[in-house]
Amino acid sequence: MPTSPWIAAIIAVFAWWFFTGLILLVVRKSDAGDGVAHARSVLLGVPVLALGFAGLVVSSATLSVMNVYVAFLSVLMIWGWIELAFLAGIVTGPETRPCPTGLSGWARFKRAFNTLAYHELLLLAVLLIVLVISAGAENAFGFWVYLVLFSARISAKLNLFFGVPRINTEFVPVPLKHLKSYFRQAGVTVAFPIGVTFLSLTTACFAERLFASDAPATTVGFALLTALAALAALEHWLMVIPLPDAKLWRWILPAAATPSHHDQRKIP
Repeated sequence: MPTSPWIAAIIAVFAWWFFTGLILLVVRKSDAGDGVAHARSVLLGVPVLALGFAGLVVSSATLSVMNVYVAFLSVLMIWGWIELAFLAGIVTGPETRPCPTGLSGWARFKRAFNTLAYHELLLLAVLLIVLVISAGAENAFGFWVYLVLFSARISAKLNLFFGVPRINTEFVPVPLKHLKSYFRQAGVTVAFPIGVTFLSLTTACFAERLFASDAPATTVGFALLTALAALAALEHWLMVIPLPDAKLWRWILPAAATPSHHDQRKIP
């Protein structure tokens, strides 16, 4: 396995692009399928989830270059299945209706949370499971990978709720069309600098550990974490900077299903 931090970083970027594109492809095809296509895709993905947990358990026992890569990819498989279950509308929340016009404040926050409640609880439960697997283990890089993904996702959701200048709804699947009514396209709020600062400091901390590392396994591990945290920070900046990030995956996806009149509601 490659021990160069540059190659490890490239692998992290490619894995982020590939897994994101694969999930979007499955969801887009399910949108165009029959009424159980989304549920079927989630069910067929369960072996991937199981393989991810198995890989994480096995790789956590010993710190080696191979096990660091296995832990990284295992967490991405776990995370990918959870995201697929969410985007497929299988694990979301009890609230499935659009946000009423004029709703604001705490009432809007509670209603928005209820659209995601089951997903958030699943993410938290898996975080605890990954923590138990990694606690006291020689290779804990899998836990840190999951924690970066978890923190970045929470920050991104809060920013979409409170408001950011750019919101890409192109890839929102049919089962989650109601979520667009809870996004707010507006100027940045305090949630944005908090999220970006946290992710930037996290990137810097991992980079410092990378430069201080003198062992191949830790070098690869911190290179993967640095690249992943940097990508998370970049994704936040793309909520502000007008760059065509959707083109990274649009070319590999089939045409989206034609939205109904209700789905064409403007983002508040």
